[in-house]
Amino acid sequence: MSSVTPADDRPGEPTEFASAYRPVADVGRKQTRGPQPPLIFALAAATSFLLYLHRYTWNLIRPEIEKEYQLSNTQLEALGSAFFFPYALGQIPGGILADLFGPHLFLVAIIVIWSLLLPLHGLAGSFASLLAVRGSFGFAQAGCYPALSQVTRAWFPLRKRTQIQGWIASAFGRGGGAMASIVMGSFLMGYLGLGWLASLWTLSIVGVVFAALFLLLFRNTPEDEKPEDESLAEQPKEQPTTGQPPRVLPFRVAMKNRSFLILVAQQFLNAGSDVVFVLILGSYLKSLGVDSGGQLGVLISLPLWGGAVGGIFGGYANDWALQRFSNRRWCRAAVAGTGLGIGGLLVIASVGYTDPTTVAIGLMIARFFTDWNQPTVWGACTDMGGRYSATVFGINNMSGNFGAFLTPLAIGMLLDWFSTLVMVNGEQIRQTNYAPAFVLCGVMMLAAASAWLVIDCTKRITPDA
Repeated sequence: MSSVTPADDRPGEPTEFASAYRPVADVGRKQTRGPQPPLIFALAAATSFLLYLHRYTWNLIRPEIEKEYQLSNTQLEALGSAFFFPYALGQIPGGILADLFGPHLFLVAIIVIWSLLLPLHGLAGSFASLLAVRGSFGFAQAGCYPALSQVTRAWFPLRKRTQIQGWIASAFGRGGGAMASIVMGSFLMGYLGLGWLASLWTLSIVGVVFAALFLLLFRNTPEDEKPEDESLAEQPKEQPTTGQPPRVLPFRVAMKNRSFLILVAQQFLNAGSDVVFVLILGSYLKSLGVDSGGQLGVLISLPLWGGAVGGIFGGYANDWALQRFSNRRWCRAAVAGTGLGIGGLLVIASVGYTDPTTVAIGLMIARFFTDWNQPTVWGACTDMGGRYSATVFGINNMSGNFGAFLTPLAIGMLLDWFSTLVMVNGEQIRQTNYAPAFVLCGVMMLAAASAWLVIDCTKRITPDA
């Protein structure tokens, strides 16, 4: 196989740290010395970390709500779905806004909103109020990753982009999810002795402070803020195309792209299978005998750490393969399909054990493999989407979150089917077998792996993308 040549940096793609697009709202801005790619990477990574840190507090909120409101598994998983449905609906609008105007102010606004919504989980007085809070929280977080996909396209070169996406999405995203149980459970609730509501308020304040820093330090593109010495900042210009391309992705054209539709379908299965780690892992480990909040926080975090490392590996594996071999389609497919296949089998095998530490370690190894897929999906979306990358990512992520919306409904009914009422010390309690839910999600991962056999990421959605 021949090595990839510099021609792989296609027209319209930055070869170093230049952007191929200029958001409409920023045309004509005065250009001054501005941030450099390492700072932009740090801000994007911190945004991803914060998103997951706040979202994965649900693993600790869920048992508290179950105890306070005496809700069934079906009701509790309905609350999980209440996050994902509006989260899915907000993907495309968020992507369009990021493509048109750039991610700067858009990300600041949604970070503030979701941070302020987080502690409202502890103030809702009824099941209906909890549904409203969960839905609003999901909608507020919806546009984050579509916007971050445009950040990686605007600031980082094609030959390194999947590595960057792996670090942002997996290392820092999954890392934030892994730290949620440690920060909230082990540190705030365990070491500091705060209640769960006070812990949520603490995390909320952290989010608002970060949004202020993001507002001050971030810029949409390198072209917004060129160095004063223009001789050091000559950037490649986008090659002219025939005619003026549409400002918004033509959706009818996108829906005719067979590979993109299959990518969307695999994301439905993949993200749907992921909900067991978000919604029920804490309750599952408690059912296996974990009583200590500190121990629970650590065990919940293990699969997320596995995913963080796996996402980094997947990003480097993608970019290594793309530089070593000339076939972009099969490089992407091999990394994603292999990871999802091995991970799905390991999820099914892990829940055959009853020791909570063994289960958590098994799921950590499984998550290492399944998260090879995450930077691969980001890369495939930018491959197919080009200038419409944020919108394409939004469509794909919308499908994934519809999967994450529907799967908990099925899981809730499955868990109630495998639940029994028993008397303990004169009190009737519900005992649930959570293993069948993980088996279901392992099968979904295997189905998603098979989809990569027919996905061709080299098929651009529109010729002028």
